[in-house]
Amino acid sequence: MENKKIKELIDLAISYIPKSEVKVISKAITFSSQAHDKQLRKSGEPYINHPIEVAKILTGIKLDVSSIVTGLLHDTVEDTIITTSEIKNIFGNEVSNLVDGLTKINKYSLKVKNLKLGENYRKLLLAATKDLRVILIKLADRLHNMQTLRFVDNHHKRISTSLETLDIYAPLAQRLGMREWQDKLEDLSFQFINPEARNSILERLEYLNSKDVNVVDEIRYELNKSFIDENVDCKIYGRIKSPYSIWNKIKNKDISFEQLSDIMAFRIITNSTRECYKLLGVTHRKYSYIHGRFKDFISSPKINGYRALHTSVIGPQNRKIEIQFRSNVMNQIAEFGVAAHWKYKDPKEIKERDTKEYRWMHELLDLMNSSSSQDELIENSKIKLFEDNIYVFSPKGDVLELPKNATPIDFAYSIHSEVGDKCVASKINGKLQPLKSILKNGDQIEIFTSDDSQPSPLWERFAVTSKVKSQIRKFMRSTKKEEYEIFGKEILMNAFKKENIEFSDSAINNILKPFNCKTNEDIFELVGSGSITATKVLKTIYPELKISYSKNKSKSNLPIKLKGLTAGMTYHLAGCCSPIIGDQIVGIVTAGIGVSVHTIDCETLSSYADSPERWLDISWENSSGGRQNSTTRISVTLKNQPGSLGKVTTIIAKNNGNISNINFTTRKTDFFEIIIDIEVRDVSHLNNIIAALRLVSEISSLIRVKG
Repeated sequence: MENKKIKELIDLAISYIPKSEVKVISKAITFSSQAHDKQLRKSGEPYINHPIEVAKILTGIKLDVSSIVTGLLHDTVEDTIITTSEIKNIFGNEVSNLVDGLTKINKYSLKVKNLKLGENYRKLLLAATKDLRVILIKLADRLHNMQTLRFVDNHHKRISTSLETLDIYAPLAQRLGMREWQDKLEDLSFQFINPEARNSILERLEYLNSKDVNVVDEIRYELNKSFIDENVDCKIYGRIKSPYSIWNKIKNKDISFEQLSDIMAFRIITNSTRECYKLLGVTHRKYSYIHGRFKDFISSPKINGYRALHTSVIGPQNRKIEIQFRSNVMNQIAEFGVAAHWKYKDPKEIKERDTKEYRWMHELLDLMNSSSSQDELIENSKIKLFEDNIYVFSPKGDVLELPKNATPIDFAYSIHSEVGDKCVASKINGKLQPLKSILKNGDQIEIFTSDDSQPSPLWERFAVTSKVKSQIRKFMRSTKKEEYEIFGKEILMNAFKKENIEFSDSAINNILKPFNCKTNEDIFELVGSGSITATKVLKTIYPELKISYSKNKSKSNLPIKLKGLTAGMTYHLAGCCSPIIGDQIVGIVTAGIGVSVHTIDCETLSSYADSPERWLDISWENSSGGRQNSTTRISVTLKNQPGSLGKVTTIIAKNNGNISNINFTTRKTDFFEIIIDIEVRDVSHLNNIIAALRLVSEISSLIRVKG
């Protein structure tokens, strides 16, 4: 088997790499085989099979020899006694640098999971800004690991790896234009995270295919007939979209399976841009266009360089289909993304000016400085990875690039942080407009400032840019720093007192390093803000200490904890919007009542816009262990037929939701409407339940009800 895999790799490499250069690949295979000798994977196969498969994946996008060799050697430094110096001596600087960029932080140096993930992610980005091939090789590594994840026995490990893949690696693939890899990473993760939903979608797709066995081929044939008279040389490809893509649309677009207009996607490849527009015109003349579904990514390319025309029509056989029109050059970029550069250029000659669409990586690095924690870095990165851009003008005519749905707040901070901090009003195209206005391509924005102004907590609701959100949070944190320090010290002193231990500043001073702090006040601030617990501080100082007041407490129904509240401050979840864990929230201080917790889109908040001093920057406690569930409400319109309600309750139960109440609001011959109260862990849990319910054909509508 091993020899067969090696032959397959060599054959793939020879198909586009000169034979003289393939020798170094054979050398790397031998080197890696010896380094990983007697090592086995979870599947029981020799470990060398993994780097060979990674290298094969890289040949699929026709990467250069150095990348293939790195794919074969990528685990040698991390998992064997081989050093980067040895690799440098044998394979040269280029390969050595690539391997080093891929080598993880020493697993024993980082004990906190999110910290380890954040630091590894940071190192990956730093290495990628020097050489983009680092990310491509890392993605190939992750892709093969996901393909073999089923052999990992630990269920929680499979889930955490899949979530990490969805959060970081699939978005990276998307940003690099590697659509095929993105689809594979998402679907492989999906089958472990939510196998029931995936199977439901596959069953629905199988049912549709059973009715029309050759539907894709037939639609391709009909489309081709439409283009015959146009004298345009084109190729037509069709496919059914991936289960994860379908699931995501159901979740995010508040629609049912039947409402999806683009389960089937078709690509039409032409020789030129002109022919793309010509065939688009033919398509729109022949078939009914679905309003709002046309996108011109040729005139306004995506930030990753992707160019094409997208439209959705009621096509042949009265089917809703999505059609993409690309030239051959556009298709190369769409298929290979950043890897397309290596097909035509010497990798050593690829400079930043040649890859300006990948400037976002440098911007991600800037976020590292404004992110207050590893969690925030990762969250900011997610936002950055998924954003599309618009282009607006300053009063002087300078063009600024901003994320889609950006506001004047984002614009102000993009000019300078001081302009953002002191922003009081804005003009859009010469007219005074609210700071929360959404900017459009081509808008001209003018910002007005005041020395007496300072950021408002309200702004985080409107800001889109990750860096801006971080700066606003940073400012808000700084205003509360002293308060957090005082409360944090009080909490620690009480904790020491309960354990009959004398509190001392010197004891705190001894644990600064584990918490990455410079002063005792930094520790107090972390405790006061809720970032770390007093128990954690005590256990760090006295590892053998048995905490008397926490050992015997039940963890089954602990109250929901919020970050940003002063110790002892009471709060309640506002009935007007009924926030649940995971919703973005804000606190409103009310005399005699405490803090009312609202979702950031709650309509009630507009009445407090003139009282920014009452706003609190709060968030849910990160730890989920032992939290009590939140009750939320959904409204369902259901076909009145036997077993339909049973399907609903069964799906909710299978997705670990607990129904606390069902109320029939409307009963008719053909349908009935019901209100269901469900206990859920958080928003993500609720969204999964809703998406799973939308796959039920008997449900005609379903919405979350707030209040």
